Amino acid sequence: MGSNAKPERPSFAAVAERRFRLAGKSIIEKGHPYFVPVDRLEQMYRSKPDGYVSLAHYDYLGLARHPEVLKAATDALDEFGSGAGASRLVGGERSTHRSLERELAEFFGCGDVLAMISGYLTNVSLINHLLGPRDLVLIDELAHNSIVIGAKSGKMECQTFAHNDLDDLERRLEEARGDYRHVLIVVEGLYSMDGDIPDLPRLVEMKERHDAWLLVDEAHSFGVLGRTGRGITEHFGIDPSRIELSVGTLSKSFVSSGGFICASEDVIAWLRFTLPGFVYSVGLAPSTVASARAALNVLKTDPERVARLKRKSRLFCDSARAAGLNPGESIGEAVVPLFFDSPEQTMMVSQVLLEHGIYAPPIVQVGVPKDQPRIRFFFSAEHRDEDILRAVDVAAAAVHDNLPVQMASS
Repeated sequence: MGSNAKPERPSFAAVAERRFRLAGKSIIEKGHPYFVPVDRLEQMYRSKPDGYVSLAHYDYLGLARHPEVLKAATDALDEFGSGAGASRLVGGERSTHRSLERELAEFFGCGDVLAMISGYLTNVSLINHLLGPRDLVLIDELAHNSIVIGAKSGKMECQTFAHNDLDDLERRLEEARGDYRHVLIVVEGLYSMDGDIPDLPRLVEMKERHDAWLLVDEAHSFGVLGRTGRGITEHFGIDPSRIELSVGTLSKSFVSSGGFICASEDVIAWLRFTLPGFVYSVGLAPSTVASARAALNVLKTDPERVARLKRKSRLFCDSARAAGLNPGESIGEAVVPLFFDSPEQTMMVSQVLLEHGIYAPPIVQVGVPKDQPRIRFFFSAEHRDEDILRAVDVAAAAVHDNLPVQMASS
């Protein structure tokens, strides 16, 4: 080889394959439960004695097929067409965009709301936009990936504190607060992988004492926590105005898609003209807006759905513990994980559940630490008690009988 010869480099496909292998390819090579066409699953198990139930979707209030939600979406599609057509800033907006934002602001007790095309994009764009080189962001170590990317993609300093360990957060604030212009603390209202919540009263007291800002991602807690689903502030009885920023999603309790930011009127007015993820993204489709507004209206007129959701979730959590299963620190509100000894056991239990018409895919390696594989169960106000108890019975039998791993191809 001559001195001017270029070294051989792996192809893009080879690099991608290596990264896939490191991410856990071997776990799913024998068949896996991911990317399953769930409509076909439902058809497949419809004729079975126990039928089909999904414990993998975020329809917390059971509104995905509510007649008012479906009619609102259909009517909006007929009246306004299928898309917003452009960024709301440069292409104009529908009157329903602001109606949705005002109704959300009134419901959650904040000054105003800004709705965006993607919940993930909301965190990524917002956190980066708030802080600069002389600032610090402190995030819970188990925060959602969108929070992590938003915090690490900017010019500010980013640190993590131990999950729900406010003593650790306090130490970091005491050591570092004087070195930074602004400090932002970011937590979740309900952690989607663990089903637990932060100590909000102490967080609010701490951030006020240290002159810091607080952002709470309530993607999984809006519509879930509190007597009427107003989130973690209602759960703890705290005035929402004491929190600088809350982030929500329309894809869970509001059975639509997109994200939104709750803040004071002045903050939202500023973001409306400057936030890149809003300014440079298309507005929500009219049918999306309409279905979210209808879901919000059902929640306001029928808050008993929140109470039913709590009963269903706690039935599973309490029954799982009684059956010798491990739901960790979950408080039993909409999201309840079950932890297993190994990725293989986790995959096996998920497969056994599927064989009984219960869809609950495993979470291994990529989404969580390697030594904490789990199955996340999501509950709805419309789930039947018998299906919830059946899921516990099937999972417990699979674990205690130590069934062999026999993965079916998807």
